Amino acid sequence: MPKHQETRHLPYTPEQMFDLVADVKRYPEFLPWVSAMRVRRDGETETLADMIVGFKGLRETFTSRVEKQRPERISVDYVDGPLKHLRNEWVFRPEGEGCAVDFTVDFAFKNRVFEMLAGQVFGQALRRMIGAFETRAAALYGAAGGISSSSAHSAA
Repeated sequence: MPKHQETRHLPYTPEQMFDLVADVKRYPEFLPWVSAMRVRRDGETETLADMIVGFKGLRETFTSRVEKQRPERISVDYVDGPLKHLRNEWVFRPEGEGCAVDFTVDFAFKNRVFEMLAGQVFGQALRRMIGAFETRAAALYGAAGGISSSSAHSAA
């Protein structure tokens, strides 16, 4: 089961990054493979949403519960779809003039063939998705020269 942990150091406030990640209805505008989002319920501390993902002719719907603890944490728990489980967590920590973003994702497919296929492209897909969040932050809040760095750990 793929697992990935990473920290990014970004020139944005924890509040800005929290707002970007919490705004799930906008994901189709900037995240690769996300073709649609349907927000079933959206509150101050919890969102329930369906994400429709398409890749090379495959199309799947994932339902997730997003728990929000402004401005320091967003936790995503899998509710329904093609996975056995999914846990995704974002932690936003003030750091200098910006923030550190700790990102963790852990998931497993119900289908072992999908699991093996996902394992082959997992790292590349995650880098694209995390990069899409950084690009979106720069578009929303302005590009503040190169303090972005990362440290990552993956296990398949």
